[in-house]
Amino acid sequence: MQDSQINNVIKILRRELAVGTMPIVSHLAADQQNPFVILISTLLSLRTKDEVTAVAAERLLEIAATPEEMVGIPLARIEKAIYPVGFYHVKARTIHSVCRELIGRFDSQVPANLDDLLSIKGVGRKTANLVVALAYGMDAICVDIHVHRISNRLGYVKTDTPEKTEFALRDKLPRRYWIIYNTLLVAFGRRTCKPVSPLCSQCPVYKYCGRVGIAKSR
Repeated sequence: MQDSQINNVIKILRRELAVGTMPIVSHLAADQQNPFVILISTLLSLRTKDEVTAVAAERLLEIAATPEEMVGIPLARIEKAIYPVGFYHVKARTIHSVCRELIGRFDSQVPANLDDLLSIKGVGRKTANLVVALAYGMDAICVDIHVHRISNRLGYVKTDTPEKTEFALRDKLPRRYWIIYNTLLVAFGRRTCKPVSPLCSQCPVYKYCGRVGIAKSR
């Protein structure tokens, strides 16, 4: 695709989002821009289905709504609250550790700065960018497997890792799309532009797509 066509792609995907499924963290951000809620929900969402994340996050945040409350809960109780999210044992320990750092280093506040967030053990680039974008409304590009795959499949970037995709997008994606880009592409990736055998016959942006790397489609 030509770089200028990204404007048409975004416009179409915005329209399609109304009939699609927004990622759970995007839903939460639309309801309330609570940085702690967004951070904890994002940590839980990694490698976990949205419907599982939603229930687990609600259960956990009902018993601990602040970093201080969270560190006062035994790990076993956190594990029970978030089960069956993926890697729930590891995530319970990560949540405890993150909350201790928030208390000790940031006066119990979730940083709005990408570098500060990345300095917290257990917070990666995807999580940090999502918090900055959705909780604080600041320009940031969250790149997960959907954003990485689709950006390359379209032919908009040519990269081999999500981190490289993030920096490539920072160089060329208009800033007005940075915050919404993840929400749009995750919804599109789950519904239509699937990892294996994408639904190209139903794709609303087919005419703009370079179909890079597609061997089989429906």
